[in-house]
Amino acid sequence: MDQLSGWRIAKTLEKKQLLLAINCVAGLSIFFFGYDQGMMGGVNNAADYINLMGFGYVNEAGDPIVTNSLLQGGIVSVYYLGTLFGCLLGGWVGDKVGRVRTIAFGAAWAVVGACLQCSAQNHDWMICARAVNGIGTGILNTIVPVWATETAEHTSRGQFIAIEFTLNIFGVVVAYWLEFGLSYVDGGNSAIRWRFPIAFQIIPLLFLFAVSWIMPESPRFLAKVGRDKEARYILGRLRGEDAEGAAKADAEFHDIKNVVIHERSTANRNSYISMLFGIGSGKLHTARRVQLVIWLQIIQEWVGIAGVTVYAPTIFRIAGFSSEKSQWISGLNNIFYMFATLICVFTLDRIGRRKTLYWGSVGQGLAMFLAGGMSRLGLNATAAGETAKAGSYGIAAASFVYIFTSVFGATWLTVPWLYPAEIFPLEVRAKGNAWGVVGWSIGNGWLTLLCPVMFNAIGEKTLYIFGACNVISIPMVWAFYPETNQRTLEEVDLLFEADSPWVWDAEKNFARLKQEHPEMAMAASRGNSIARVTDVETGTKPPGVDSEMQSEVAKSG
Repeated sequence: MDQLSGWRIAKTLEKKQLLLAINCVAGLSIFFFGYDQGMMGGVNNAADYINLMGFGYVNEAGDPIVTNSLLQGGIVSVYYLGTLFGCLLGGWVGDKVGRVRTIAFGAAWAVVGACLQCSAQNHDWMICARAVNGIGTGILNTIVPVWATETAEHTSRGQFIAIEFTLNIFGVVVAYWLEFGLSYVDGGNSAIRWRFPIAFQIIPLLFLFAVSWIMPESPRFLAKVGRDKEARYILGRLRGEDAEGAAKADAEFHDIKNVVIHERSTANRNSYISMLFGIGSGKLHTARRVQLVIWLQIIQEWVGIAGVTVYAPTIFRIAGFSSEKSQWISGLNNIFYMFATLICVFTLDRIGRRKTLYWGSVGQGLAMFLAGGMSRLGLNATAAGETAKAGSYGIAAASFVYIFTSVFGATWLTVPWLYPAEIFPLEVRAKGNAWGVVGWSIGNGWLTLLCPVMFNAIGEKTLYIFGACNVISIPMVWAFYPETNQRTLEEVDLLFEADSPWVWDAEKNFARLKQEHPEMAMAASRGNSIARVTDVETGTKPPGVDSEMQSEVAKSG
């Protein structure tokens, strides 16, 4: 799409107003993502859906009885198989046709998936529809953060990611309360209880599809495909057309052009296969970074959030609450969850990524162990006919689930999505984000497939497994995940130059390199790419380096 012809929102808005518009559109996509995740929690409790899919029945008390937990989990988890393929497709298409066109493509694909889901007549139909919808979500989850990152100013990127995930959990909240209200229609036995919530997601998707055509394309993509005049125009609108804004836009455009030149000289590193196996990456150690983001996303799900988000009503029923009470307690839990995400906005850049994950793991682990213990005591009291005690233990179990989701929202929710954007070199950032979504898809798919089986087989002991995963995550982060807070992307390249995967070796090597190559630290502090100052593999200067920077490298020897 030509950014200089036709009506575009960038012709009317500029600077903060234009960035706010971009953030709102990006937030709409993240809202859909959260809604789509939270939706299945209520759908799995709808009598008509359970009967139609054939994995159980609803008893006279209104409680769903699952007879085929593998089928129930399979319908939920096949969505994440779709997101796995969708994220790889989104990264590839995004580099071919642009960010905003890919957003429109992903929204249209997700609309088709939603239509297929809300019209499903059997479990085979639903499984296929879930996979189709997952592909659309995977495309959007990959390309929207890249688009937002490439248009936002560097100083506002971290806070924006945290704010986005407040909207993500708002989507979960809307899904829960919409389904809770519909559970009263026809005594909860109507098909509208599950078909309408699925169809409802079509509304934001259609708006996302329509508005994407008037949004500004990423200036970095425009420069990459040789549309320099359009790229400079969009940068001017984003940074402002006054003297200060024009100077900032000129400097940023010059920087982008130098990066594009360097990318062309290292194109052999940019494929997914090359990234996964580190082919041609040399001291950049791309394969290590890919493994870090994949496993961080997998462990994010296994600390317990995937189980709590989708199967919260099941957890509350185990704790002794009725099916109806479990539904509104779950919805209230997600409201607390949403507000807790705002904590990360103010703390993430102050205490760093590692400390955020540490205190999150401690709080989440304790909450999961205690929720499991209180659930068991509640079940024992119920079996013994001690109704008052059972109610007290149930309330305690629910409270610890609330604590878990609040701590998760303030810690582990955001960091695994922010970390991929920080640790990958600029030339492979889009595909790096795609690898993060791959990890998220694997973690969610694996866990949602096993969750109903585990809850059915071992009940509240499932929560102990989640607690143990929180314990495991602490040494994992301590040993393998370097701190990226207050470090530029260029400094992160130095941080990962160590041949050893251990954090302490990376920090020692980082300190040594900064001392031996002060010109790199100087370039980083000015926001310039180290890859353009000196190639970390060969020590040579790639083409397109600023003459001023060439002079600095020559002076340093």
